[in-house]
Amino acid sequence: MDYAKKFRLEPNSKVKLDQIDAGYKGEHEDKDSARLELEKYVQRLHDLQYLMYAENKRSFLIILQGMDAAGKDGTISHVLAAMNPQGCRVYGFKTPSGEELAHDYLWRFHQVTPRKGYVTVFNRSHYEDVLVARVHNLVPVEVWSKRYEEINDFERQLSNNGTHIVKFYLHIDEKEQLDRFKQRLDDPSRQWKISESDYTEREYWHDYQLAYEDALSKCSTEYAPWYIIPANHKWFRNLAVSEILVVTLESLDMKFPAPTVNIRQIRERYHAALRKEGASSRAEGLGLGAHSDSQFINPTGKQAKT
Repeated sequence: MDYAKKFRLEPNSKVKLDQIDAGYKGEHEDKDSARLELEKYVQRLHDLQYLMYAENKRSFLIILQGMDAAGKDGTISHVLAAMNPQGCRVYGFKTPSGEELAHDYLWRFHQVTPRKGYVTVFNRSHYEDVLVARVHNLVPVEVWSKRYEEINDFERQLSNNGTHIVKFYLHIDEKEQLDRFKQRLDDPSRQWKISESDYTEREYWHDYQLAYEDALSKCSTEYAPWYIIPANHKWFRNLAVSEILVVTLESLDMKFPAPTVNIRQIRERYHAALRKEGASSRAEGLGLGAHSDSQFINPTGKQAKT
């Protein structure tokens, strides 16, 4: 199925998240039936990221947003971990530091946008400034309401300079979030993720949904599209995200760069070195290695000339 087409939010579209099925799982019945397809896409992601790194002409920015427990960390672990860390960076954005607050709200994000050849993942992003800032009245409405256009301009600037942008909203419903909170409570290996804000922020669920609907509707563009991914089923989330990333990267028609050396000459030098290595190995096999100076020790113990 073409998930890139199915889940892409076209520019100027209106979004009603409560009308989108967060439990959608496409044509697959369960995780096992999707395993081979997911493995194929994850391997292809690895190859495409290697190609982007080698080509070194453009960059790729992946933005992950969603309610608490929507699966941003899980998507990074199960999908994006296939990429070579040499050319991939992940940044998580939490409460701004004093240094960051002393600059405009986009400053800290611009510092870590990807260089050419690199893939960068934002685990939360500049969209928090029209989400948290709006829901908790951190800035006046006349301030955050202007940020949609500013964000579009920021992303357009990145796009104009060779950065391809894909944005994923991982869509879960309230019941699924509560189920995942329970998993955190019951699993000692997940308890470190628990915070007071899990439940205080949950009280603002409706407000966050409205804020997300505006952010998605106003900031899905041709150069930086939003994809709304049904994420109640973690395995389906991973499958859809991986397919969309592969389709997007393949559309860039990337090519390996031409070699910077004369391949014919290098090949000749390689074969010359191979012949020399072979001759040395044969000499060692004949016992002429360290004593190949035309002298040997005869059975009487006296040194003789050859």
